[in-house]
Amino acid sequence: RPMSAPTALGPTETGWQRFRKDRAAVFAAWFLLAIAAACLLSPWIAPYPYQKQDLALGAVAPCASHWFGTDILGRDVLSRLLQGGAVSHGVGLVATVVALVFGVLYGVAAGQAGGLVERAMMRTVDILSTLLLTLIVILCMVVFGQNIWMIFLAVGGVSWLTMSRIICTETVSLKNRQFVEVSVALGQSKVGVFTHHYLPNLAGIIAIYATLTVPGVMMLEAFVSFLGLGVQAPMTSWGLMIKDGADIMEECPWLLIAPSVVFALTLLSLNFVGDGLRDALDVRGAKD
Repeated sequence: RPMSAPTALGPTETGWQRFRKDRAAVFAAWFLLAIAAACLLSPWIAPYPYQKQDLALGAVAPCASHWFGTDILGRDVLSRLLQGGAVSHGVGLVATVVALVFGVLYGVAAGQAGGLVERAMMRTVDILSTLLLTLIVILCMVVFGQNIWMIFLAVGGVSWLTMSRIICTETVSLKNRQFVEVSVALGQSKVGVFTHHYLPNLAGIIAIYATLTVPGVMMLEAFVSFLGLGVQAPMTSWGLMIKDGADIMEECPWLLIAPSVVFALTLLSLNFVGDGLRDALDVRGAKD
């Protein structure tokens, strides 16, 4: 009986196989999924309501009934850590998606256009980059109101500038490659060139930028919340918990340690996943 020829794997399947071989990236991905799932399910798995106060109890160090202790208002730190993680993950992911969509589309459009149009679009990015982006976010919150969705849009709306510049440079390089020129000569549409050639070659860069943007967005959200224009009490986020814990770290060190450790592990995991995705999806530098 003749043996069937092996089926060629597409770029997605090949990239997934490469990613699975990176044990550190896979472990980091599972850790991120576990943290995200715990935060998403916090209303059901948290030991206490995150906003419940017990002024008579006050700040208590970690114990059997409160694994991560309580804050000065008697609120359970573990419950607030889970709720804060849901907010931080939401801000980080949604704002990053907004930044990636704007940055990739703007950068590809500028790079594909070339010439005077490209220079004008990139000079616009340079001008916007000189502005105090944090101030822009604050103004958006003041003008359009303080709600969680406005945080998503405002933070994401100022985080796309660097991405657009990087994508534009890579697009200029790619459009002069032979396989892109052949596709254009054969009549492939701009959308087809974008999906079949630009995106696969830009996937590694996009993945790395995303992992760098998420923590930066989380910190920007924490700063805005600290000014009273972001997350409002009794809601919380990891950045805000770290700020509150730092204020009384000498008296209650557990209030700083718990969110700081979880936040640091999340950032480290994002870096590992980003490196793994870069190695797996970078079709130019991938080696079997």
